[in-house]
Amino acid sequence: MIKDIIDKNNSVIPGSNELEILREHFPACFKKDGSFDIVRFQEYLKDKVEVTDEGYELRFLGKNYARMLASLDTTTVIVPDETHNSLPENKDSKNIYISGDNLDALKHLLKSYAGQIKCIYIDPPYNTGSDGFVYNDNFNFTAEELSTKLSISVDKAQRVLDLTRRGSASHSAWLMFMLPRLILARDLLSKDGVIFISIDDNEQSNLKLLCDDIFGEENLICSLIWKKRQMVDSRTKNGASKDHDYLLCYGRKEDCRILGKESDKSKYSNPDNDSRGPWMSADMTGLATESQRPNLHYDLTNPSTGITYPCPSTGWRYEPKRMAELVANNEVIFPADPTGRPRRKKFLSDLESEYTGLSSILETVYSTQGTRELRELYDGKEYFDFPKPVDYIKLILTQGIAPTDKDSVYVLDFFGGSSSTAHAAMQLISEGNELNYILVQIQAPFEKETEAFKAGFKTIDEFGFDRIKRAAKKIETENPLFHGDLGFRHFTLMEPSGIALEKIIRFDKNTAFGDNTLMDEFGVPTILTTWLERDGYGLTSDYHSLDLGGYMAYYIDKHLYLINPDLSDEAVAILLDKYQTEASFNPQNVVIYGYSFGWNELQSLKDSLQTVQAGEKNLRINFEIRY
Repeated sequence: MIKDIIDKNNSVIPGSNELEILREHFPACFKKDGSFDIVRFQEYLKDKVEVTDEGYELRFLGKNYARMLASLDTTTVIVPDETHNSLPENKDSKNIYISGDNLDALKHLLKSYAGQIKCIYIDPPYNTGSDGFVYNDNFNFTAEELSTKLSISVDKAQRVLDLTRRGSASHSAWLMFMLPRLILARDLLSKDGVIFISIDDNEQSNLKLLCDDIFGEENLICSLIWKKRQMVDSRTKNGASKDHDYLLCYGRKEDCRILGKESDKSKYSNPDNDSRGPWMSADMTGLATESQRPNLHYDLTNPSTGITYPCPSTGWRYEPKRMAELVANNEVIFPADPTGRPRRKKFLSDLESEYTGLSSILETVYSTQGTRELRELYDGKEYFDFPKPVDYIKLILTQGIAPTDKDSVYVLDFFGGSSSTAHAAMQLISEGNELNYILVQIQAPFEKETEAFKAGFKTIDEFGFDRIKRAAKKIETENPLFHGDLGFRHFTLMEPSGIALEKIIRFDKNTAFGDNTLMDEFGVPTILTTWLERDGYGLTSDYHSLDLGGYMAYYIDKHLYLINPDLSDEAVAILLDKYQTEASFNPQNVVIYGYSFGWNELQSLKDSLQTVQAGEKNLRINFEIRY
């Protein structure tokens, strides 16, 4: 498990994930020594893609280091909150709250949720100089090691490490912080998924270039502007009132789109009882001068009254033949006054979509609403600065998910903060939308002088956790007939202790005995939860406990997990019998916690399982030992 990850991480270089994708789809472009043959790759693209060695890109100190961080696996384990998760409202919930660093969380989530997230909304630190952002990470590279990994000078490697270790709020540090997280977020999005990112002027231009690099410039859907302030600020230093933030929106693919604004159907009526249903009056004036489009410039006559209407200066929208068809179909509205302008009937039934374009200026919800919402939940107390309004987040989420999404979809916020996103998602769930949420929030401490700390909240994730429960109760009170999923399952990401890490590194796989203290360090629920996520079953899957004559094993679908020590010969015999006699029992992957078993025990178990492969089921069993 952790030992395997540490060994793998030692060989990671910038672009490792991208190279794996190329190796899978273009194996002929790799030489015997593993190097990539760019010339041969260009031959594959010849006549299909214009290949150029010139380009424009965002460059900053630590960019390759940040790309390498995206390729490194996490050594954290996933600790389930068993008490909370076993409560009736939570035990079957598909909603997820993760306490921990979002970089680690995204790496865990990718193993089960890659390509499954329909909508991501994040409100990252804005790097204003007063929002508390400083870059820190816990990767302990030396300058010499980093120099080798990134193929840069030791001096430059040291400059990168200085950004990570001393804590920096520079533009380079902020971009280095965001890049790996956005790369992982991109890979979590479904093919029709979209991501929304809140930002202000401090990093908006840099974030736009970074997202162009990661998602593709062609996948920008819109740069929205949120008018967050209702009143102009008169206390300005430079005379300008900063009343807006930006909301960048990118799609996973070029054909991705947001929902748009629901069409205003109130303009449609049927005063003449037209059999084709409600209609509205639409302009037929053209946009071209007579010299530009002479075929669109002509006088129009009402065949019923003989009244002729002069051609507009910019002509008509339709040429004479098409206009005659509209007149014959009673689709042209002729005014009684000869100086009036004929218009066309636009039928409600002809609408191609019930939605029109969403204005890029969002000015229906103001930031003060978020503060009022938290006051209502906490009896007038203010525990969190500048929480996003629930209606604002609802607007964003509904742009990312569509009413046509029949199956439940996941929305993700990996800068969970005060949990406004979870609150908004629960309101949408109570309104009949099929969705579930995943929130991630690092255990950042509140300052001791803050009201939140004085009220008993030591960390931001504790407050976010509590806000979700209060919001759920409020929604239940307001919707007594609703019985949907307002619970959530809680997990915490933890690094192994120094003692455990030392034992992991020193453990000898060929020893005659295992080391049960490592199993005690993490506990079976943590090991099992981490493995279920790693093997693609997610964080809300239901596994089965399997009693093998007093030895407890666990299985789900195609995986059988042996974690506990002291696997007796009797337990192995019962397991073999289940394989051979029960038609529905056929897990093809036997995964073993290597520290719980000695070398002889593992060999004996492997030999015993080989007899199953030769049995009537003819199963091919994959035997995997994890350290």
